[in-house]
Amino acid sequence: MATIFSKIISGEIPCYKVAENEDFLAFLDIQPLRKGHVLVIPKLEIDYIFDMEDDQLGKMMAFSKTVAHKIKAVFPCRKVGVTVIGLEVPHAHIHLIPINGIQDMNFAQDKMVLSSAELDEISKALQQA
Repeated sequence: MATIFSKIISGEIPCYKVAENEDFLAFLDIQPLRKGHVLVIPKLEIDYIFDMEDDQLGKMMAFSKTVAHKIKAVFPCRKVGVTVIGLEVPHAHIHLIPINGIQDMNFAQDKMVLSSAELDEISKALQQA
């Protein structure tokens, strides 16, 4: 059964794309903790990130690094935080979040509600960074 992320990869469900190559896709989290919160996923449907082959996991981190540089350029912050939880969707993914403190990565807090226009604007800014 295809995950929501597989449906995003296939174009069945739209997303606010930030970056893409043949193996990975980065797009905005539509319920972000902070503006600029991006999800990075492999195009190959794998549930658990640590079940990925070593070379693919390394490539995913390198791809995430390029996306993190874009985030930091558009959203000035101390760092871009990285987290892997993997419980919400059975498809490996990395959260990249612009942070100024540890509290900025508290997934128990209320998520932001952004309009489609705001998400589109953020997506375009990150693509151009």
